[in-house]
Amino acid sequence: MKPLTLKIVILFLLLTGVNFLYAQNARLQVIHNAADPAAAMVDIYLNGTRILDDFGFRDATEFIDAPAGTPINIGVAGSSSASVTDTIKNFTVTLTENETYVAIANGVLDPNSFESNPDGKSTAFTLFIKAMARETGTSSDVDFFVLHGSTDAPTVDVLVRNVAPLVLADDAAYGDITDYITVPAYSQYILDVTPGDDNTTIIASFQADLSGLGGGAAVVFASGFLDPSANQNGEAFGIFAALPNGTVVEFPSVQWAKLQVIHNAADILADPVDIYLNGSMFLDDFAFRAATQFNYAPAGVELNIGVAPGNSGSVNDTLKNFQVTLENGNTYVAIANGVLDPNSYAANPDGRSTAITLFVKEMARETGTGSDVDFFVLHGATDAPTVDVIARDVATLVDDAAYGDITGYISVPPAAYTLDLTLADGTTLVQSYVADLSSLGGGSAVVFASGFLAPGNNQNGEAFGLFFALADGTVGEFPAGVTSVEEISSITPNDYILTQNYPNPFNPNTTINFTLPNNEFVTLKVYNVLGSEVATLVNRELTAGSYKFDFNASNLASGIYLYELKAGNFSQIKKMNLLK
Repeated sequence: MKPLTLKIVILFLLLTGVNFLYAQNARLQVIHNAADPAAAMVDIYLNGTRILDDFGFRDATEFIDAPAGTPINIGVAGSSSASVTDTIKNFTVTLTENETYVAIANGVLDPNSFESNPDGKSTAFTLFIKAMARETGTSSDVDFFVLHGSTDAPTVDVLVRNVAPLVLADDAAYGDITDYITVPAYSQYILDVTPGDDNTTIIASFQADLSGLGGGAAVVFASGFLDPSANQNGEAFGIFAALPNGTVVEFPSVQWAKLQVIHNAADILADPVDIYLNGSMFLDDFAFRAATQFNYAPAGVELNIGVAPGNSGSVNDTLKNFQVTLENGNTYVAIANGVLDPNSYAANPDGRSTAITLFVKEMARETGTGSDVDFFVLHGATDAPTVDVIARDVATLVDDAAYGDITGYISVPPAAYTLDLTLADGTTLVQSYVADLSSLGGGSAVVFASGFLAPGNNQNGEAFGLFFALADGTVGEFPAGVTSVEEISSITPNDYILTQNYPNPFNPNTTINFTLPNNEFVTLKVYNVLGSEVATLVNRELTAGSYKFDFNASNLASGIYLYELKAGNFSQIKKMNLLK
């Protein structure tokens, strides 16, 4: 193929010659974005004269003068054509004097030989024309418009990652051209291409370095095939930019995995923590037993995950660092677990290391199988022995799990289950829990043992419990098994226990469980974050046993609320989140 610079010279000379016949001129840039392999190289004729020879796919001309005020015929012929009689497509256009245009050749020569457009758009070879085109930008910014030029791609949005609410293309179908968009000339724009009706699913991501384009303009165009194998093995999908001088640059693709992070490190010095990702703050004041939703994270490169105390000043304050490399397209759950100084806490009875670490589950699931609930289980309690988890009258879900063990995925119908936590013998009951999964059909969860069996031997850290994290970041506690509302358990407890309300977040009903080792006068009250009492659930003498009380917050606004249990000399406060 002849150098593009030579083609530009030919085009300029020929058009200049043509323009001697015309008093009126317009400005025109031509871009070749027709992904048909048969059109990988074309000759372009203007009014019967060849002006571009062997014009390559994803090539562009610079802006040149073109005849205005009279119809002109633009003919497209195969590479190295003999004359204008070899043209396979012809287009007649009339340009307006002193106007500026970009003409983009797009589509395929024989639509029947290619994948049809999913939105029913015609994919026949055509010219997409943008009038009022710009050769320069606004001040020091970059001006560009976007063309959806991929024939087999559906309606999409193009979003700028972490620059809300900057949407470059909204519900753009094949052939759609946006208005001009003006942005600062930065180097680290990440462009996410998503389905038009689902911005949570990323089809592809690209890095757009605009740092050298301040004061300039560009044409950004989606190009190629999402599925080359169904399109004669044509060029694969990508995003490109054509500059006014004819330079075409490709935005390199960015690899992503999906990642959920759960904080299950019960060390009292690790509540909360700051999480740094490659030196930048990722999670600020991330609380014990909190979880993120599944987020996109860079894949194919080594990531440094740093854990620092809450309200840290910078990445230099990190206490622990972990290096991980995520696989492109894979989905992960990373669970921070353990203690910062194992010598300051009870040893694990099975001899497992309790040093703070990341337990990572790959091929994690964001949804369930069919209408079932899919979950895996982590034994995350550092001072707890090997245990079994039995769904009463159903099946053994976890067999001989020691600290740090992660099960495979378990699929169960959405229903309410009683989970018996036993020692490894399968018969010695440690505790029972109520797991109401009836509303989670089609969903997924992480079930994790959390906290200390013996808080008194572990710096009075949080007590043992069985928790779940949903794919959206919701965390709740499975309440300890009780017989009925306000009914005393047949087993007298040995300690005061106030559990986390369930569900949490809630709307508008939730349940609060507690146990009493002695007969006591008990108050259970709810306060807003300003300390004002909003509800009294208990205010009377109770005998030793286990209780649960329902709280209805239909008359309250969304927000964080506190509930406090007082019984004799015992007092404890927990937080809950009303989310309407």
